[in-house]
Amino acid sequence: MDTYPLVLAVLGVAIVAAAVLPTLLANLPISLPIVYVAAGMVLFSLPTGLDAPRPASGDTNWAERLTEFVVIVSLMGAGLKLRRRIGWRTWATTWRLLGVAMPITIAGIAVLSGAALGFPLATAVLLGAVLAPTDPVLASDVQIEGPSEDDADDEVRFALTSEAGLNDALAFPFTNLAIALAAGGSWLAGWVLDDVVVKLAVGLVVGIVLGRLIAYLAFGLPTRWSLARTGQGFVSVGATLLVYGVAEVVHGYGFLAVFVAAVVIRRYELDHDYHEALHDFAETLERLASIVFLLLLGGSAVDGALAALTPAGVAAAIIIVMIIRPVAGMISMIGSDLDQRTRRVVAFFGIRGMGTVYYLAHAVTEEAFPDAAQVWAVAILVIVISIVVHGATAGAALAHVDAARA
Repeated sequence: MDTYPLVLAVLGVAIVAAAVLPTLLANLPISLPIVYVAAGMVLFSLPTGLDAPRPASGDTNWAERLTEFVVIVSLMGAGLKLRRRIGWRTWATTWRLLGVAMPITIAGIAVLSGAALGFPLATAVLLGAVLAPTDPVLASDVQIEGPSEDDADDEVRFALTSEAGLNDALAFPFTNLAIALAAGGSWLAGWVLDDVVVKLAVGLVVGIVLGRLIAYLAFGLPTRWSLARTGQGFVSVGATLLVYGVAEVVHGYGFLAVFVAAVVIRRYELDHDYHEALHDFAETLERLASIVFLLLLGGSAVDGALAALTPAGVAAAIIIVMIIRPVAGMISMIGSDLDQRTRRVVAFFGIRGMGTVYYLAHAVTEEAFPDAAQVWAVAILVIVISIVVHGATAGAALAHVDAARA
């Protein structure tokens, strides 16, 4: 049986449903990602002839490329949402999450996976690195809605949006550390100089320079020539691909460059309507691609991706979502001006998703890791648990915070 027409029909239904489901689910403890993961599980359990991806068996190219594209588009969308001026005080919560919570999360997962799962050092560091970043795609329920929304007094949504935009880039040095450990040999000096200093610096510079250039083309030229005059939102995707491609070519971190460029563009002509058009197109494309990812994720979960799980692996996945990230987040908030309610929500909603799959697919393509099948199984289970737990609680938690703030 030719499954291609069936695939088209399924995608058609899934895309149409994505337009109406948010309204239908608005008052329910169910998020859109939960529905699509469940739909993927059902679809790939039926005798339709469809085969779900099996990343643990070496089928990682699709995962790396699909998630790479969706993440960079979502990073552009996330950056375009942020109105707040960058500063040490104005982004204080973000810096705490990046500088304290993220390293503690990586270390905590690495120690847990080494002690409970018996992973060697390289594999333990890899699991910590790929599960550390929060996801800019699946975390939309806890993020700022768009460029027109004022984020000045909404510390929860601002912190989670800006954290997701930056820590997806900052997970790269730690992933490369795991790759270096797996490769063996003398690596420390090279990793610090190249993967930490050079690539971060290059990504930052490329993001600033190209962000300013694109902003000038959009808003600085005479009206006749400006990109803003066209009103075409697909420019955001062109800008994303340009910035990411240039950053990677000149040996920088493309994820960082894209998010920085988006923030720079957003700060130019702050109240211009064109920011909304750019963001909306990026968000639409991101949502379409994420539907495919979620269906495949659900299919993988029931079609062998979790086969390598052990009871210890299941326990580790639950601990990662329910204990390690919340505790790391609360530690990072020590000394913060935020009230306890806000601290708890920011600390808890470290949603895992596509970034995890991208980094893991990239790492196992670059180097052979012991226990890779079990790493995949634990990582996919963490994503599924995160989608269910965070998706079911996000609405009530944010409504509680909003009510208290009001």
